[in-house]
Amino acid sequence: MTEQELKKLSRLDLLELFVEQSREVERLKAELEQANKKLEDRRMICEETGNIAEATLKINQIFEQCQKAADEYLASVRSAVKPK
Repeated sequence: MTEQELKKLSRLDLLELFVEQSREVERLKAELEQANKKLEDRRMICEETGNIAEATLKINQIFEQCQKAADEYLASVRSAVKPK
């Protein structure tokens, strides 16, 4: 709507426009709040996923070290049991 068209509107029409604009602003604020909440939820999920991946890598390293220790133990037991 142009400035000239706005000047031709009555006060009641202008008030109705303001009320309509106010409702639209409130609706957009609510929509933005929901979008921000979803974004925060997704950020938390990404952080948790990253933490889980790091934990998985550490656990895998622990398992590898345990397996290596078990293999070394078995090798030493086998060499000790071998007949001379």
